Amino acid sequence: MTRIVIAGAGGQVGRFLADALTARGRDLLACTSTQWDITEPTAAADIVGPGDIVINCAALTAVDAAETDEPRAFAVNATGAGNVARACAQVGARLIHISTDYVFSGDIAGPPRPYEVDDPVGPRSAYGRSKLAGEQQVHAALPDAAVVRTAWVYTGVGADFVGTMRRLEAERDTVDVVADQTGSPTYVADLVQALLQIADDPAPPPLLHVVNTGPASRYELARAVFDRIGADPERVRPVGTERHPRPAPRPVYSVLSTARHEAVGDPRDGRAVAAQYGRGLQLRISYGPLRIQTSHQSRVHRRLRARAPARLAGAVGQAESRRHFGILDLPPRSGTGALPEGGRLR
Repeated sequence: MTRIVIAGAGGQVGRFLADALTARGRDLLACTSTQWDITEPTAAADIVGPGDIVINCAALTAVDAAETDEPRAFAVNATGAGNVARACAQVGARLIHISTDYVFSGDIAGPPRPYEVDDPVGPRSAYGRSKLAGEQQVHAALPDAAVVRTAWVYTGVGADFVGTMRRLEAERDTVDVVADQTGSPTYVADLVQALLQIADDPAPPPLLHVVNTGPASRYELARAVFDRIGADPERVRPVGTERHPRPAPRPVYSVLSTARHEAVGDPRDGRAVAAQYGRGLQLRISYGPLRIQTSHQSRVHRRLRARAPARLAGAVGQAESRRHFGILDLPPRSGTGALPEGGRLR
């Protein structure tokens, strides 16, 4: 059985990925940033072996912190990513590297449209610049590496956006949320499922967009969270970005395209994908089926479409004509004290 090695196993995606691989009985080596500091060029020598599949989840994702310490962001997100790719190239290992929608500027001429994989990049923040440099270093060292761009990843717990909205609902009478930033909210368990399928493809595309369908603003996502935990969504008030100034600029519109996708993920149309963590907590995504848009079609994606049931194929055909806003099957706020710490949504 091929061994999978995770870099950044202590982070938001890395933890869920390690849990999923363990549940499937896969041969796994999960390394936290303490166990594998990717900024050290020689650190991988005793970790990565021939034939391994490395999934690099390690990143500095604190967008505002990156803006005030760009050298550190580049050390992890660019140089560190390059170190991982070079280590894989030296021993004959494969690499899946996670990137971000923040490589795009959000400044689209004319009406907003989702970004295609081959659209021009133009990051506005230090975080975005460091992640774009990471993509470039990865492909320079290992052209066959799969770079996976995703967006607005959430678990629903801890410090990510959905978890934060749940906490604020319990603490405040009203919550002001920006309504002029739109992206592709993506549930971490769906992203993990896609990463596993990419890992099982012997020749994945070099550049992919992996997101849940259903563009939404942060305001719309916050209202959906309130609604599903039994709170009044009218308590969420829309404001402009200028009301919440941050050190790092965010793209106004960074939806990742699914126009040329292949459907992957749960055969139940992607609407009932549940993951259970903590003490009985269930998070359920209803943004629609997960999409992968690729720079070229790979064999695994053709196989997945051939096996897809009719209802999934129908969802694929209709995806561009309807919107799926965030509907989360979350417990009441009384259960929040039992939740583990989550990651951070950019």
